[in-house]
Amino acid sequence: MINLSIAIITYNEERDIRRCLESVQKVADEIVVVDSYSTDKTKEICEEFEVNFIEHEFEGYIGQKNYVMAQTNYQYVMSIDADEALSEKLIESIQYIKKHWDGEAYYVNRLNNYCGQWINFSGWSPDRKIRLIDKDKGMWKGVNPHDRFELSSGVKPKMLRGPLLHYPYYTIEEHQKKVEHFSTLAAEAMFANGKRSNILRAIVSAGFKLFRNYIIKAGFWDGYYGWVICTLSAKETYLKYKKLGELNKT
Repeated sequence: MINLSIAIITYNEERDIRRCLESVQKVADEIVVVDSYSTDKTKEICEEFEVNFIEHEFEGYIGQKNYVMAQTNYQYVMSIDADEALSEKLIESIQYIKKHWDGEAYYVNRLNNYCGQWINFSGWSPDRKIRLIDKDKGMWKGVNPHDRFELSSGVKPKMLRGPLLHYPYYTIEEHQKKVEHFSTLAAEAMFANGKRSNILRAIVSAGFKLFRNYIIKAGFWDGYYGWVICTLSAKETYLKYKKLGELNKT
C-alpha cells in the first residue's frame, strides 16, 4: 500500500478550504498546504487539521504548484485546489488505488458547480485533469493562470472513477471579476513569451470560443447559466488578446 501526499495551494480560501480538507481525510497520509500569506482565516482553519502549513510568496499558479509538490514527503501526490473536494465515489477509487497502485498518473473528471448548478456542457464537461501522480513523472506547466500537469515522455495516465467536485463561482459577479483578472494574467504571460495580437484576432478568437462552447459543446443544454458561462468565457478570450495587443504597442 502506498503513502499519499495531498498538495494544496491557498490564498484567502476561508470559504472553501474546510470542505476541501474534510474531503481528503480518508485518503491522505500527509497534507501539505502552501499559502501565499492569506489575510483571512485560511491559516486558522488549516490549523484545525493535521496539515503541514507553509507560507511562501506567490510564484504564479504554475510555480506555486511545483513548489508545493517539492515540499511533500511521499512519492505519490494528489494535487487538489482549495475550491475542490473529493466525491465519495472518488474517495473509494483512491482508496482502492492506494492498495493496488499499477500506474504512473491518473486522470480525474472534474464536475463544475456554477452558482449552485452542476454544469454538464458549455465546454466545462467533460473536464479531465491529471491530479494523482508519481511526482517524478512530470511537472506543472502551461501559461498562467491556466496550469496543467505535463507528463514525462512515454507516461500513459489511467482514469479514476468518481468526480472531483469543483466550486469555482458562487455568483456571476465573482466570475466577471475573475475574467478581468485572468485575462490580464494570461496577456502578460503570452507577452513574456513573445506572442503578438491585435483587435481583429481578439474578435475572431472570442467569436469562435462562443460558437464552440455554446453550439458545438452544447452550452444551451445548461440553460441560462450555460449562456452566461459561454459569453463570459468568450469575453475572457477577447480581453486576453486585446490586452496582449495593447502590451505589444507599448
